Amino acid sequence: MLFLYLQSMYNIPYFKEQDKNLVLEFMRKHCFATLIAVDYSSKAVATHIPFFIDERDGRVFLSGHFMRNTDHYNAFEKNEHVLAIFNGPQCHVSARLYSEQQTASTWNYMTVHAKGILKFMDDAGLINILKRTTDYFENDPSSPSLFENLPAAYVASMSKHIVAFEIEVTELDNVFKLSQNKDEATYQRIIDHLEKQDYESIQIAMEMKKRKNQLFEK
Repeated sequence: MLFLYLQSMYNIPYFKEQDKNLVLEFMRKHCFATLIAVDYSSKAVATHIPFFIDERDGRVFLSGHFMRNTDHYNAFEKNEHVLAIFNGPQCHVSARLYSEQQTASTWNYMTVHAKGILKFMDDAGLINILKRTTDYFENDPSSPSLFENLPAAYVASMSKHIVAFEIEVTELDNVFKLSQNKDEATYQRIIDHLEKQDYESIQIAMEMKKRKNQLFEK
């Protein structure tokens, strides 16, 4: 089963999530991601779009759609190698919460990098992606904005300007940096502090609480 690790990220084992299903769950939860490539002149380009994440025969595939005739479309057309970045919650963690306070503060965060090969879909593939997108994100069978409820002329006009794609993921990496390297007392102080902060800090605290019993098994 494909679950390769890159060497280019923050490559410390205890900050890696080893459970592939949890990584894919994270990607689906944070599916509005950044797709990056390098164009023919070696300039980086990027676009921000929602992805579908699927598994087939043990392989991971990403799919979605974006506008034609843009810098990123032209880059993807010239260079099929792409990187998708899925970002989750992040927050500052002060060293004053540590048992040893005279040390560097840090940042806790969760991210997944997926490298792969992008292929454009045909017209039938585009229609399937558009239908799937409205079905999933509208999440309401009675919505007048579902694909099948859109006027045919409108769909035909819009379809000329967008393209669907699929990426076969060849390398998958993650960093779930959640203070796993700290002692139990420090770990709990960080949780207690973050729970009183902003939304993203609270989300990091929740993720840390999920992992506490496993990290500090008695």
